[in-house]
Amino acid sequence: MYSKQNDLTETKKFSNSENFGYKIMGLLRLTVGWIFLWAFLDKLLGLGFATTPEKAWINGGSPSAGYLSFATNPEGPFYWFFTDILAPNSQIIDIALMGMLLFVGVALILGIGVRLASLAGIIFMASIWISAIPLENNPIIDEHIIYVLVLLIFAVINAGRWLGFGKQWSNNTFVQKYPILI
Repeated sequence: MYSKQNDLTETKKFSNSENFGYKIMGLLRLTVGWIFLWAFLDKLLGLGFATTPEKAWINGGSPSAGYLSFATNPEGPFYWFFTDILAPNSQIIDIALMGMLLFVGVALILGIGVRLASLAGIIFMASIWISAIPLENNPIIDEHIIYVLVLLIFAVINAGRWLGFGKQWSNNTFVQKYPILI
């Protein structure tokens, strides 16, 4: 039998689960932000995870040279671009890479500038994906495509609103004038 009370209860349950979903989205944004910020810190300081202290940027190491020279797939259609064009210019690429890692990490963690940060992260992850073609474990999809999709979701739904400063940031008149800054 239909009851208006049952409708209200179901609506409240859905609303509560929706709010929980938004909090999960905020947590996902924080986590992805930390991945980018950690990559920046490890490459900068050589914390001994992906980067040893002697290869740290502050000790004269290049955050991008190893990847550009050795990690790209030599069978890939864009191998020449990464090894012949980008690798010789690794000092410029280092600055761009480190700036991007810091910006994306901090913006995602704070929940401000999420659209612009997501765009930068998408370009970065798509570049890594392109450099790995043909992929080793799957003909089309690897973790970089998953990152691209997650970052795209962040940009589209304004994920900075949950567990971040995105709501306050969105109320700024300058940000309202230029929505890419949301």
